[in-house]
Amino acid sequence: MNENQAKESSLVDTTDCLEAVGVFRGWKNFLFIIIILGLLLLQASFWLVNTGYVKTGDEIKSDSPAVEAKDTEETKEAAKKVIGEPNQPTEAAQQQKTPLFEITFERLARLIQFVDFVLILVAILYCLIILFSLKVSLLGRLGGINHIARAFFLSLAFIVLLLPWQRFFPGIVLGAMYTGDELRSRCAAAEGYDIFHTTLHYLRFTGYWLLVLLLLIFSWWRSCRWAKAILRRLEVI
Repeated sequence: MNENQAKESSLVDTTDCLEAVGVFRGWKNFLFIIIILGLLLLQASFWLVNTGYVKTGDEIKSDSPAVEAKDTEETKEAAKKVIGEPNQPTEAAQQQKTPLFEITFERLARLIQFVDFVLILVAILYCLIILFSLKVSLLGRLGGINHIARAFFLSLAFIVLLLPWQRFFPGIVLGAMYTGDELRSRCAAAEGYDIFHTTLHYLRFTGYWLLVLLLLIFSWWRSCRWAKAILRRLEVI
């Protein structure tokens, strides 16, 4: 009688743990997608500013005085070309295209600020979910401890490298995240870099980003292997 009660209690505990695993899997995958989208937005913001598609407003303006034009035959002909026919657009107007939407640096900086906030919040929640999954696997003796433990430490490394430590310890350590002001100053200074500093510039904004992305993907992949190991052990699949 006692053995039957012990078996029923163990079965109930295992069922509860499996239900918790299902909840954690759903939230983990949802947060993973949000983090991926946030990282892609950060990388896209870097390339928009670095390639000059989005102007930062730091362009050097020329203050040289204008030369007075002389009333000659050449200037009159040039004026006729600029003015053109009354009913036809000028050549400059034809070359200038009106974009479907205008991206200013101020809007991009606000987007980066919002993405940074979301990434910090979601990355912390993602790491906590991996930790809770590890605890459930240990308490319920579900198995797959190797995979979920590796996923937890990978998620820790991911969140440590992601956070913008340069805001708190400037000149000592860097994080994969950055602010709009930092992006503007770095891209403006990159115009005068040599090959070595240019390589460091791209490693800062692209190589570092790729390392963080790989840590996130490996952590998620390990957590998926953990869930499959549990189902195989319990002969669900």
